[in-house]
Amino acid sequence: MINEIPTPGQRLSKDCIKVWLISETTLNIIGLIMLGGLFYLNYHFSWREWAGWVIVVLAIFIIIDIISYPIRLQLRYKHWRFGMNKAFLQLKMGAVNEKHQLIPMAKIQSVSIHQGPVLRKYNLCTIKVNTITTNHTIPALPETEAMELRSQIAYYANVQEMDE
Repeated sequence: MINEIPTPGQRLSKDCIKVWLISETTLNIIGLIMLGGLFYLNYHFSWREWAGWVIVVLAIFIIIDIISYPIRLQLRYKHWRFGMNKAFLQLKMGAVNEKHQLIPMAKIQSVSIHQGPVLRKYNLCTIKVNTITTNHTIPALPETEAMELRSQIAYYANVQEMDE
């Protein structure tokens, strides 16, 4: 008889949408500045005609990406789930290509919490779980929930804290 593993039900913080939007907007602004620089260099140095067309195509792709990002962001938040029990850490993500990962607690080697400046502003943390072969991430959890989850994972996985 095969035991049914329940689908994970815990969600990320609603503030993760703001964090992702700020991060993506920052990257898009940098990309647009670089694109503007390429347009200037193309105009100033009279590059070959095909170079100008390549830059225009890049601009079109960047604009499509900027326009579609809020929709992709909502889908990403809506379909991201995680869960945990004594045997497994479960991660489920993806709207189009759904990905469901079961990480055995026995294979987990380390658990860490990361918090950048944007996450810190919203009191969120990212948990990184490392196994021998891969790294798994649970993004944008409230700080207290992230600390509790890290402690539970470390306890179930029997991860020892390293002295520095």
